[in-house]
Amino acid sequence: MSEEQKKVILTCAQPSGNLHLGNYFGAVKNWRSYLEQGECFFGIANMHAITMPYVPANLRKSVYDLVAIYISCGLDPERCHIFLQSQVQGHTDLAWILACLCPLGQLERMTQYKQKSAKQGDSVGAGLLYYPALMAADILIYNADAVPVGEDQRQHVELTRDLAIKFNNTYSDTFKVPELHIPTTGARIKSLQDPDKKMSKSDSNQAGCVYLLDEPSVIRKKIGSAVTDSGCEVVASEDKPGISNLLSIMAACTGKSVSELEKEFAGQNYGVFKAAVADEVVKLLAPIQAKYKEVSADKAFLDKVLADGAEAAQRRVNRLMGKVYRKVGFNELVR
Repeated sequence: MSEEQKKVILTCAQPSGNLHLGNYFGAVKNWRSYLEQGECFFGIANMHAITMPYVPANLRKSVYDLVAIYISCGLDPERCHIFLQSQVQGHTDLAWILACLCPLGQLERMTQYKQKSAKQGDSVGAGLLYYPALMAADILIYNADAVPVGEDQRQHVELTRDLAIKFNNTYSDTFKVPELHIPTTGARIKSLQDPDKKMSKSDSNQAGCVYLLDEPSVIRKKIGSAVTDSGCEVVASEDKPGISNLLSIMAACTGKSVSELEKEFAGQNYGVFKAAVADEVVKLLAPIQAKYKEVSADKAFLDKVLADGAEAAQRRVNRLMGKVYRKVGFNELVR
């Protein structure tokens, strides 16, 4: 199969710190299956990370941490391209072109912009408003066949579709209009302290979030102190969100169904069940943590992974951006 015939799969994430169980079950674990389906590009969107206050040294470290975690979770760099957004020329060029096609009102209506700008007040940067145009460029510049994203990115992908259609109608067919792919298996891991909310790195109560690199003792403490519900039966139901969440976590760790686990723990108290959940989480994360310790210590290897990924990404971007430049009337760069 030629390079042009391969199915292309793209997904990007910000280097915003250690990944947690929700990230793993909702995204990264599912990404491994894509390695069998086509050519995969896993982008680290560090340009998006500077739309909010940040520390440059921490951002650079977070990039390496995320690359190491990706590899530790099974994203083999020999079988996919892990690249850094800022190391691929073309993302911001296309973002500007798309922004010139995008009505201001559409950007101002984006939920994430309204929420985050409300927190920052007058100090909010224009980059936060412009963020969706760059995200649209990140997606369209690879003309991917599939773009898996989380539910919280639905609005951004819808805008991306609108901009792809508008560009195609304005200049002629250029971009594939991306379809929304939201994984469902294991995608609904909730906070251990507030099971009405998803597990999140930004949670003010970090006891509700189990990170992939948490020590076993920390994992056991967090799960042991997880919010439970009235009663004592280990069953999933709407009025038992805490136990339902723990059942979902254990089901994701073991591959067993929730109904199987309900039968297995029938008659057991919450303490016994929580200890069993903690055991399974620790067991799941042990090989990931061991691999991370090995990989993260080799910065030269991580730099090579990023360099190889950027080279592959740049080849694909250059082919498309050559067409885009001609269509919008830009002079081609003479090297």
